[in-house]
Amino acid sequence: MASKVFAPAKINLALHVTGRRDDGYHLLDTLVSFAPVGDWLTISDAETLSLTVEGPEAAGVPTDMTNLAMKAAALLAGRRGARMVLDKRLPAASGIGGGSADAAAALRGMAAPALDADALLRAHADGILGLGADVPMCLASKPLRVRGIGEGLEPVALPDIPAVLVNPRRPVSTPAVFKAMTRRENTALPEVLPALPDADALIAFLRGTRNDLEAPARAVEPVISAVLDALSAQAGCGLSRMSGSGATCFGLFTSEDDARAASRAIAKANPAWWVASGVLGDQSGAAMPRLCESEEARAQ
Repeated sequence: MASKVFAPAKINLALHVTGRRDDGYHLLDTLVSFAPVGDWLTISDAETLSLTVEGPEAAGVPTDMTNLAMKAAALLAGRRGARMVLDKRLPAASGIGGGSADAAAALRGMAAPALDADALLRAHADGILGLGADVPMCLASKPLRVRGIGEGLEPVALPDIPAVLVNPRRPVSTPAVFKAMTRRENTALPEVLPALPDADALIAFLRGTRNDLEAPARAVEPVISAVLDALSAQAGCGLSRMSGSGATCFGLFTSEDDARAASRAIAKANPAWWVASGVLGDQSGAAMPRLCESEEARAQ
């Protein structure tokens, strides 16, 4: 038997950098939601811990202990081995938590069925945060407000919203983006978020927020501006913004039909770009490990 775990993409709808600690870690106030697109991790019993990477975005992804999924599995493995096969569908170093989502999937798969995401965080909080600021939020895979260096997770009620995700296939270094920042002490999100009953309300609210990493990321990788322009030009796009430290950007829509049409148009005009569409929201149910036969687990 094997377990198969979905690793959904994380989208920073807003990302405010509010300061930096003495140890160099930046303080964030971010609003995140999750996409129905992502990687898949299959975990089978084995004597040792190993990772194989395949799929359309597998090129260049390490399979040793520099891979976050391997580090996450080792955190829970103890004396247990595991053979992991990662079907890599999200571009690497792209600001949508691909590696962190894979790590979270490894944690969920290795812990199941004994521990759920909340129990995992309680039992291994420091170790999980040590894997990276995005890993705790990716472990939850549901709309959150996240503060601090990634440890302050607060579930929030956000409406589902159609979106188009676009990555120009230019990996962006997160340290380089933070280094390019000219201001690190910025205002936080409102202490109390307003009621956001639908996609129109969410878009209107987000227009008054920011991604403080977007300007420095554009300086590091100017093609991000072209991606944002392509999204903004699509019919029905209410907001375009970069996610995380880039280079993936997203456009928000109120109509799934408009989002799908925009996705097709951008992909046709820019065949070298990675383009996906879907409804952002709570993916925690989809991210739960599912038991299946080893051979069947590999089939999509």
